[in-house]
This record gives sequence, C-alpha cells and structure tokens, in this order.
Amino acid sequence: MANPFVHVELLTSDVARAKAFYTGLFDWKLEEVPGMDYTLINVGEGTGGGMMQNPVPGSPSHWIAYVLVDDAAAATEKARALGATICKEVTEIPGIGWFSVITDPTGASLALWQMNPAYRNPAA
Repeated sequence: MANPFVHVELLTSDVARAKAFYTGLFDWKLEEVPGMDYTLINVGEGTGGGMMQNPVPGSPSHWIAYVLVDDAAAATEKARALGATICKEVTEIPGIGWFSVITDPTGASLALWQMNPAYRNPAA
C-alpha cells in the first residue's frame, strides 16, 4: 500500500462561517451527514474532506490530513513505538472504518484511516 492522503478535515470554532468562506472561495459542494454534526466536502476531483465543530474548547481552528493504512490499530501502535503521542485511540465510525489521531515527535498531528472493506459508499 502506498499510504496516500485520503481525507482532509477542518476542525473549526465556527462551522457556519467556515462554510460560507470556503463555498465562496472554492467550488466545493457541502453535504450534511444525517444524524451527525458533520459536513462532507465534495471537491470534484482530488481528495475531499469534511468539517465539524472543533471538539477541543479554546483550541484554534485547524486542518488535519488522513492517511490510508491497512490496519489502524497496528499503524497506531507502530507510531507509538516510533515516539508518537496518541491523541485519539483507534475509533470506529460504524460500518465505514476506523481512525486514530497521532502527534509525531516534532509536534505535527496526523490522522490514520482504515476503510471497512464491506463499506459501500451510497453516493458513489
């Protein structure tokens, strides 16, 4: 596996303002995810993403990239062994996949993503 970047996500302090800004700046199509406070960003060609309210109060708004891995648990443990801090342990998005968030030894954060092989994207 080449471990490509597969998703980018905005954690923002003001979702409505971010939506207005990015749809004004780019030709992005936003789609609300039913039952979740999450907005998918459809960019047309290339890697899409999402945006949500930053879950850490007082933390500045920021983007985070997701990298595809074969096994989120194994990759998270490998990152820990290489000196990463685990900010979010492996978490399942039911039926879709698993992710974790790490901070590398230099202080940069990155998310690891494992797709559930049984998932079929209804938008595809």
